[in-house]
Amino acid sequence: MRAFAELLDRLSLTASRNAKLTLVRDFLSQQPDPERGWALAALTGDLVFDAAKPAFIRKAVEARMDPQLFRWSYDYVGDLAEAVALVWPAKPGANREPELGEVVDALSAASRAEVQALIERWLDALPDATDRWALLKLLTGALRVGVSARLAKQACAALGGVDVAEIEEVWHALHPPYEDLFAWLEGRSDRPSPDAPGRFRPVMLAQAIDEAVDFPKLDPADYAAEWKWDGIRVQAVNEGGVRRLYSRNGDDISKSFPDVLELLTFDGAIDGELLVLREGRVASFGDLQQRLNRKTVDAKVMAAHPAGIRAYDLLAENGLDTRTLPFAERRQRLEAFVSRLDQPRIDLSPMQPFETWEELAALRLDPPAGDPQAAEGLMLKRWGSIYEAGRPKGPWFKWKRDPMLIDAVLMYAQRGHGKRSSFYSDYTFGVWREDEAGQRSLTPVGKAYFGFTDEELKRIDKFVRDNTIERFGPVRSVRAEPHFGLVFEVAFEGLQRSTRHKSGVAMRFPRISRIRWDKPAGEADELSTLERMLEKIEGR
Repeated sequence: MRAFAELLDRLSLTASRNAKLTLVRDFLSQQPDPERGWALAALTGDLVFDAAKPAFIRKAVEARMDPQLFRWSYDYVGDLAEAVALVWPAKPGANREPELGEVVDALSAASRAEVQALIERWLDALPDATDRWALLKLLTGALRVGVSARLAKQACAALGGVDVAEIEEVWHALHPPYEDLFAWLEGRSDRPSPDAPGRFRPVMLAQAIDEAVDFPKLDPADYAAEWKWDGIRVQAVNEGGVRRLYSRNGDDISKSFPDVLELLTFDGAIDGELLVLREGRVASFGDLQQRLNRKTVDAKVMAAHPAGIRAYDLLAENGLDTRTLPFAERRQRLEAFVSRLDQPRIDLSPMQPFETWEELAALRLDPPAGDPQAAEGLMLKRWGSIYEAGRPKGPWFKWKRDPMLIDAVLMYAQRGHGKRSSFYSDYTFGVWREDEAGQRSLTPVGKAYFGFTDEELKRIDKFVRDNTIERFGPVRSVRAEPHFGLVFEVAFEGLQRSTRHKSGVAMRFPRISRIRWDKPAGEADELSTLERMLEKIEGR
């Protein structure tokens, strides 16, 4: 447990991606089985303890100290694991420190009634706050140390001197603690077989295009163009009678979309976009959100938000791996494949004909009414490109639309978590709305917590503290009047109608684009500006 705690601690304090990669690789090379395998499972998010919930951690610490004192401590620190690790009042005479494998085995077999006692025993046995923090992070599964599943797999690839695509190709045939994986990487056995029915194929991703640098080097005749649809990228597989629906990261989301699983009557694997489709038209991303992250879904939800797939590519067909074929040939096969399915909720992402980059740029800026208004931008794919894992430079580009922009006024601020727990870093902003009597007031339209520098954060935090009107727990209401207030230029990717928001609209991916210290709050945008944007999106 000590080595795992040291790894998490060093990762949390390391900013460089390459340095994080080196830390994980060295840990995997130095630690024995099965400890390193369980650590890898924790880093990739494949280690989940159904019986262990954050509530048990709170109950454990509140049984040892004054509950109100702990709540104040938690509010100040901002992170549950860190707060408990720092304040835990250990009892003397505890048992030896637990090993990582011992913790995993005990939690995997524990009932909910046993978890709290296990937590208390282990926290008493661990000698310092760092070890206790690592244990609690492991329990909750929210490591937050800046290591993605892909980076962890790249560390494995570096350990074995293989390409990360080879790791991803076999990943879904592996299980923690991955002893067969390490045996292969260290040359002690053959590579695990990737040929499990219904397996996930590593996805191919696009590079963001640099208009000034890339377009002069590219020939429009070499590339196909299609819309980048505003859903989630998925891989739909049916092989050997095994049907699976995967996210682009390889997470199995089949249980959330049983209606889509029923559509997979083919033998093969397609790459596409999961969307809510009504009469062949793409609904807003907000509609799709009603289906995401559900463990179960009932008939009423499926009927109200019917999901489907807009196909981009064909990865396998009747046992043939088509990924090594050029895109032009894969596209021909895909068209025939989808046509044979005759499933209204599995359709093709249509190609967009163009001859010059200028012609394509005009299409991107002003798409026709209907489906394209729901797209995020355009995808460019070289006709001769094979389907290769990762994000190679050159074959595929994404050309997203320029974000929408409004000027909005800061209304509320909330303290952040972790390193930001001492700052008011989460902001709710609003625009002006005029009532029937002609009175103007602010109505909230969105929230954002990124898009500014550390120095800007300090300045905003001071503004919040100096101009607080009311406090609601960790939230402060900030002075905002026509002649006084802080204006943010807010960028966002999409807009949709919402019955859950007072303003009637909801933004997609809002972030702070610029801080308008120079602009009076009374000159910020009005709700009618957003309504006009929405009408344009809807093709009115």
